[in-house]
Parts: sequence; structure tokens; C-alpha cells
Amino acid sequence: MAVAKVLGIETEYGVAGGPDGDPITASTLIVNAYAQHERRRVAWDFADETPGRDARSQPTMSYPPAIEIHLANTVLTNGARLYVDHAHPEYSSPEVRTPLEAVLFDQAGELVMRKALETCNATFDPAFALRLYKNNSDGKGNSYGTHENYLVDRAVPFDDLVRGLLPHFVSRMVFCGAGKVGSETDEARGYNTTFQVSARAEFFEEVVGLETTLKRPLINTRDEPHSDAERFRRLHVINGDATMSPVATWLKLGTTSLLLSYIERRGVASLPPLPARPVRAFRQFARDESLTVTTATEAGEWRALDFQEELFALIQRFVADEGADDVAPESEVLSLLIEWRNALDLLATSPDDLADSVDWIAKRRILRAYQERYGCGPLDARLRAIDLQYADIRPEKSLAARARLRPLFSDEDIQAAVSAPPRSTRAYFRGTCIERFSESLVSANWDSLVFDVGEGPLQRVAMMDPLRGTAALTEPLFASVATARELVVALNG
Repeated sequence: MAVAKVLGIETEYGVAGGPDGDPITASTLIVNAYAQHERRRVAWDFADETPGRDARSQPTMSYPPAIEIHLANTVLTNGARLYVDHAHPEYSSPEVRTPLEAVLFDQAGELVMRKALETCNATFDPAFALRLYKNNSDGKGNSYGTHENYLVDRAVPFDDLVRGLLPHFVSRMVFCGAGKVGSETDEARGYNTTFQVSARAEFFEEVVGLETTLKRPLINTRDEPHSDAERFRRLHVINGDATMSPVATWLKLGTTSLLLSYIERRGVASLPPLPARPVRAFRQFARDESLTVTTATEAGEWRALDFQEELFALIQRFVADEGADDVAPESEVLSLLIEWRNALDLLATSPDDLADSVDWIAKRRILRAYQERYGCGPLDARLRAIDLQYADIRPEKSLAARARLRPLFSDEDIQAAVSAPPRSTRAYFRGTCIERFSESLVSANWDSLVFDVGEGPLQRVAMMDPLRGTAALTEPLFASVATARELVVALNG
């Protein structure tokens, strides 16, 4: 039986401007500005951070990724984490129960970043104003991530995850690629690339690996479950693009969740063939806005759409036979399948009709209109500026905000998710404790909270099951206590 697909997104935002142009300083200012705006700060607990642990149980690097504990960190009342990751402000959404809910809290993250930016810039001379972009590269060869996280049954062999996910990961960009003008790596420039379906694919070099910033792999092996390690695995996916379209984000998360459910229940024997050279296929498909390029497999030459058609047929039959309530309620799963089917049909016949839901197509439409109006070449600097402006999070500057992307939630729903935690996971307990007892919280992380109740030793409350600590399980508890000390006593009793 598949485990519930608890999931979430970590987004590193591109940052520019500031008093001295230093991205680390700028990122720190952003995070601190939001913490000041919220008038509360809860430190992050790094005690259980193990970024060097490899799912393959083998050493692959001389040193594990560094944990930058000296940089700004805080935890929000919606259960999310806001912090500086290397040289970027990052919003890590709270863990949620369904792909649609994950989209809601990803969009709430955009509002968090926008408020942080407004608060920060209110203190600067306009000449030094900061800017934030929900994108994946700076145009100078530096890439940063949008990482997905999925709860997976620990019993599933990691090799099965690799085998099962690669056909999907090399091809899903057709509906969730962000698009990009030109290229930033020597290999991509060698193909005279003028536009790419995926903004990030050219930066990937390996099929499987532990790194996230160098020699990036299609399948990341970081084994940091943030939960009971004997029962669960957190699949850490780093190969996706940051998407402004809610529909594209939903498809990215939903199709991957459904495939993981399939692998857990049925294994990998009937899945599409592996690309002979997965990294090469990933990069080829990224450069192929015509969607006609093929890659070699043991079953012949396949297009990106061929992989997706095969996966859709397989998942549709699977859902009809067994359902997928571990992914989402039936109504959401069926809506997701309809959206997936519609995207594949239009990609094959009239891709431009997806300009309201697929970022690379929406962006390309804007670029083409500008080229037709001003007669500029495909790599004109103005087009690169338009590419960047598409991802600007300021509504008055963002071209994505003018692209008529189809919404999935009302503005009121998104605003509510900025402060209120999801009710479906342990994030509810974390967020509610931060809202009510932040003065007694020493630190927090994904699977525990540390309280100082004013007497005796510090009290750690473990949350090793992501499906415990929900509103249904803890609302009566919160209604019965008035202080952190009363909460801890009740939990210990």
C-alpha cells in the first residue's frame, strides 16, 4: 500500500540590487525584513540536518553540502521556513497533503516574498531597491533551485525510484517548463540555442547523485527524511523549473505524485523505456520547442510527448483500477487527469492554446509579439530582459501577471495561506504553536519543536509522522491550553 504523498516545494528566489549589490546581504535583508514585519522570529533547529547522507549508502563526495547556520532563518505561522540558502532567499512551503494544496502554499510564498521585498525597500533609497525573481538562473551561468519533496515508502528500493522516474523527469518539461531565452552553458551555446523549453535543464550533468549545486543529477540521492526513517523516505527532486503558472505547478506535482503511487503499488516492470542517455535526452528536449526531437531507447526513438503519452495511459488505467486516494481525493485526481490529458492533446496539435497554463508557451507568446513589433533578433538583449521580467514578483512589473495565466485559487485563499497553516499535516501543529507560543519556542524544524516553559530543562516535542499534528487531531488540545507549559504538560500526560 502506498503512503500518503505528503509534499511541498522549496523555492530559491533570484535577487538583485541592494546597497552594495551583494546577494547574500540582500537575501539576509529580505528574510530579516519579513521577520520584523511579522514581529516574531523562531530560530531553525539544525540538530537533525544530515545533507551528506546518501540514499545509496555509499560515499560520493569528499565533503557533504555545507549547512549555513549563520545565515538568517525563521519559521512562519503557516508552517513554512524562510531563510537564506547560499546567496538566495528561500521559501520552503509547509508540508501538505495534496498537489493542489501544495500549489496554494507555493503561491502564498510569492506573497510572503513580495511583502518582505516591500518592507525591505521601504527603508532604502529607490536607487538601491531590491528585486526578486521566481526563476532559476541569473543569465550569467549561475543556477538556483526549485526543489520538490515527496513522502515515499521506505520499503521501495531506491533503484526502482530511479528506474521509474527517469522517463518522467526527462519529459515532463513539456507542460511544466518555464522557458528561457538563449543559453548559459558552453554545451547549449554550441547548439546556437535561441529558446529553451526548460530554464534549468542545461545545468544538469549526471543521472544520479548527491550534489545539488555542482554536477547536478536528475535523481538526487539526499536521504534526509525529516520523519521516521524506518518508515519513510523524502524524495528530494531538484530538476524542475520555478513556474509562475498555477496549473503548470499543479501538473508538475500531481503527475509526479501519481507516478510515485504507481511505483509503490505496482513496481516498475510496465513503465516506459529508459532513455539510453538520460542527461542528453533532458537537454535535447529542453532545446526542442517544436516537440519533435527524439531520443534513443531500447524500444526505438521516442519524443518527450511519447514518454508522457505512455505514462498518462498507464496512470489513467491505474487510477481506474485502484484509485489514488494516497495522492488526493478522487475529485482532485480526476481533475488532474483531465488537465494532463488536455495538455498533451494541445501540445500535440495547437501548443499556443496552452498559453494560459504552460509558462514556456506563455513566455514565448510575449517574446514573439515583441519581436514582431520591433523586428529584433532571437537573442536581442531586450528579449532577455523580457524573460527576466516575466518572473518579477512585483505585480506592477511582472509579465506573468499580465499573461492571463489561469488561476486555481482566489486572491483571498492565497492571502489566508500566508498566515494560516495547512490543516492536513503536522504543519498545522507547528504553525499554530508559532502563532500562539512563539515567545516560548527556542527553535523549530520539520520534525520537532523545542520549548522553554520557564522551569526545568528545554522540552523537545517530536513530530516524526507528517500525518500527525493535523487540525483534526490537535484542535481540541489547543482549545484546552493557554500557555506553552500547559501544552507540554498535556502532551507529556
